[in-house]
Amino acid sequence: MNIYLISEYVNRMQKQDVNNFALKQGITLDNEELDIIYNYIKNNYKTLIYGNPKVILEEIKYQVKPLTYNKIENLYMQFKDKIDNFTKNIKGY
Repeated sequence: MNIYLISEYVNRMQKQDVNNFALKQGITLDNEELDIIYNYIKNNYKTLIYGNPKVILEEIKYQVKPLTYNKIENLYMQFKDKIDNFTKNIKGY
């Protein structure tokens, strides 16, 4: 995936964008959880997409409600698979 496009999107992303996406996915975030997740995305998006996010996910796990974390982890796995498949297809051309 084009890191420039992702970088531009993340730079423009606002907390409300994260909250709206969470709501569409059936996740209700309190203000503290929203702040935590927003900051992790803003500061760690490259690791979440291209690296090993285990440490980041472990940190988040203890800062949000268990139900919220489980939903985040499931969403991450779904989207990570899509990103990996998309990246493979691009490299194949």
